[in-house]
Amino acid sequence: MALFGLFSKDKKKKLDEGLEKTKESFLSKLTRTVVGNSKVDDDVLDELEEVLITSDVGVQTTLKIIERIEERVAKNKYVNTSELQTVLRDEIAGLLEENNTSDIEYDIPTHENGNPHVIMVVGVNGVGKTTTIGKLAYQFKEMGKQVYLGAADTFRAAAVDQLIIWSERVGVPIVEQGMQADPASVAYETLQVAKSKNADVVIIDTAGRLHNKVNLMNELTKIKRVMEKVVPGAPHEILLVLDGSTGQNAFEQAKQFSAATEINALAITKLDGTAKGGVVIGISDQMKIPVKYIGVGEQMKDLQAFNKQAFVNSLFGE
Repeated sequence: MALFGLFSKDKKKKLDEGLEKTKESFLSKLTRTVVGNSKVDDDVLDELEEVLITSDVGVQTTLKIIERIEERVAKNKYVNTSELQTVLRDEIAGLLEENNTSDIEYDIPTHENGNPHVIMVVGVNGVGKTTTIGKLAYQFKEMGKQVYLGAADTFRAAAVDQLIIWSERVGVPIVEQGMQADPASVAYETLQVAKSKNADVVIIDTAGRLHNKVNLMNELTKIKRVMEKVVPGAPHEILLVLDGSTGQNAFEQAKQFSAATEINALAITKLDGTAKGGVVIGISDQMKIPVKYIGVGEQMKDLQAFNKQAFVNSLFGE
């Protein structure tokens, strides 16, 4: 059973609405690029490069896209500007495909001895980390899964309280030891309790800061080590939450966190309030980490499993 079900018309409509600002900005820039030009030449490609960079796709990814389009133009001898949107769309979709970003809806894997699937969530304060955890818990519960939350982000004021509020709102149990508790101790207890209750999924909220990469690395390593004592192989997923509205700053956070721990999944939030949705393409390409979830609204159901085909279609207004 898929976590977010089939990609329904309602989900596509919400995705279209969430990416509206990005689409309008992107397509208007793209339209201005081709006005008065009949073929894709160096001048058009220079302008397209600027369009992509100002859409927060990122310099390295932009150069990769431009290079690929240049190769297609050279191969075909002639590409008219009316074809440019289709060519660009294909290259962006191709990049997402290469980066293991899959359209397959996300299932909860089964683990040996009925152990729960453990997700450790990281991200700086203010990116929507706690909200993302709450929405994920809601989605899993809607699947009929038994979910436990662990409040291991214990150094930020109100972080534990916020997660308690989400656990009550969603209706899932939480393990917490209050502010200033040892994060590894919270994670350990959460897994012990969840395992004793035959839970399906455990979501651990961790480190909401990047004040010192060495300290962060040590803390996350310690949390992983104690969790593995309870559930071998845990955490099965290390999910980094990024705020899409911060554009290239989100990419910098991704680099810093990936240097501190082994991130294997991304959630990019707040795409509905920004024209910087191109950052999804750049982060996926540069980090080589699959984007699993995107946030396109405030409601519980507005955290969507990332569907690259639907994303590209919405970006190009299709």
